[in-house]
Amino acid sequence: MIHHLLRFLALLLPLASCLVAPALAQNAMPALRADVTVTGDIVRIGDLVENAGPVADVPIFRAPDLGTRGAVPTERVIEAIRPHQLIGIDTRGLSEVVVTRASRAITVQEISARIAKALEGQYGLGEARNIEVEFNHDVHTLNVETTVSGELQVSSLSYNQRTGRFDVTLDLPASAALRWQTTRFNGVAFEAVDAVTVEHVVEHGEVLKVSDLAVVRRPKAEGAVISEIRAAAGLAARHQLRPGEPLHGADLMKPAIIARNDPVTIVYEAPGLTLTLRGQAQESGALGDTISVLNVQSKRAVQGVVTGAGRVTVTAPVTRLVETAPANGAPAPSSE
Repeated sequence: MIHHLLRFLALLLPLASCLVAPALAQNAMPALRADVTVTGDIVRIGDLVENAGPVADVPIFRAPDLGTRGAVPTERVIEAIRPHQLIGIDTRGLSEVVVTRASRAITVQEISARIAKALEGQYGLGEARNIEVEFNHDVHTLNVETTVSGELQVSSLSYNQRTGRFDVTLDLPASAALRWQTTRFNGVAFEAVDAVTVEHVVEHGEVLKVSDLAVVRRPKAEGAVISEIRAAAGLAARHQLRPGEPLHGADLMKPAIIARNDPVTIVYEAPGLTLTLRGQAQESGALGDTISVLNVQSKRAVQGVVTGAGRVTVTAPVTRLVETAPANGAPAPSSE
């Protein structure tokens, strides 16, 4: 008999726990939430309090503006709830409850991209990805309802091709919140290209390293510029270079490997003959440059090509013997 009773109790206990758990959940103590996110413009008791029961849908506060947050002191929350007979709220030691209003954020980058897209292929401009947009004033993120989809639309657009100035008004018809925000923008838009510049001041003759260089975006109208770092690294400054100024081909030169007054080896080359002489550079030169060098022995200056570090090659001119043509087309005299 006892054995059968124990088996019955073993079967009854799981069933009892299933019945008690919901009852406990229904009677769970209401407690404040530390952080709350709402999507509408009203904050309800159930947003602020867990286990609020029948009064969960009762509105008590206005929500913050879209995309913003605000802190409500705990005392104020309890005072606002008190008339609705929700007692015994566990405040969890919180001094305030932070309420955030969810939104769909339209960033400054998205606004710029939309303007660039509107200008693409017009007014002599190229692809949108190469159009840089600079605003006259600070532009802030636009916040619209989370339920609003679609991209910004252009209501009006004007562009001055000579100055690059634009004036545009954007819209998102499905959003009521956007009507209360600034959607008219003006500034300058231009087609840009990559341009290499120096990170710090570089003096004449200094050889550029990769670490000295950076890539910036510059207006295409400024003319041909060096667009890749590898095209500038290893070359020397033809004059002082300053940060932010795009580099052009005329700004750089091959680095000098012979300096003025350096001792050099003069290699004199002629058909079937090669001589080496001691010399002195009269000017600096890079590989391939033609410079003047002094033959130390003869004290005579000659022109040669820099062919290596401390090496200048002088090539003798090739003399061609041309047989004198006979006058009046007469045949050339026989050599016999």
